[in-house]
Amino acid sequence: MNIIFRCDPALIDLLPRPVAAKAMLPDWLRRMAPRAESAVHQRSIRTVKQCPPFVDAMTHGFVLLLPCDVTVKAGQFSWDWPLPALTVPGHPRAPLSFHVPEQIAGSPLAHGGRSALKFNSFWTVELDAGWSLMAVHPVNRDDLPFRLVTGLVDADRFNDVGINFPAVWIDPAFDGVLPRGMPVAQCYPVPREVMTLSCEAMSAERVAAYETVATKIMAGPGVYRKGYRSKRVS
Repeated sequence: MNIIFRCDPALIDLLPRPVAAKAMLPDWLRRMAPRAESAVHQRSIRTVKQCPPFVDAMTHGFVLLLPCDVTVKAGQFSWDWPLPALTVPGHPRAPLSFHVPEQIAGSPLAHGGRSALKFNSFWTVELDAGWSLMAVHPVNRDDLPFRLVTGLVDADRFNDVGINFPAVWIDPAFDGVLPRGMPVAQCYPVPREVMTLSCEAMSAERVAAYETVATKIMAGPGVYRKGYRSKRVS
């Protein structure tokens, strides 16, 4: 999969570039203990740091980053980001804008009468033919004070302008700085093809395979990681 990112020529040396998601693992995960004592189990148990599906989801795809510091104070957002004259007409200059509350009224995304954020994109994204771009909140990042609204864009065809990322602000008590380089959206290509869903009873062979793997899992950790997990390629 070849993913092409493009930006206004005047910004090519100013913007933080999209990065592989595995390069943006949060400090809390790095600091987290691999094992912890469990009062329920009366022994040491593995934490999510040792759960391959948990970590692999966080490292999947690429991450788009906040282009400058944004200060949040008493619910107000501000930034000091002087930009040169841009080459592209109609290109955004602000790191974020807003959706009015009426656009999300009646949905679970509505939080009172607050507007929704919109992280403006300074990169266009082009995918190979037949692929769409799934954009989600940075995976397992409940520490961030916003929640990105999930979206799917046919970026093999729609790639002449940037894809903006709406989000809802979930921490009204937050005062501080959203730093330049903070992950805003985690993205990954998905194939655009028709799915066929089939449901069936397990065959005798599948029942035997289930029993074999379940027995291994009950006997000790690492079954999926050692025997089934694919090697991640950089």
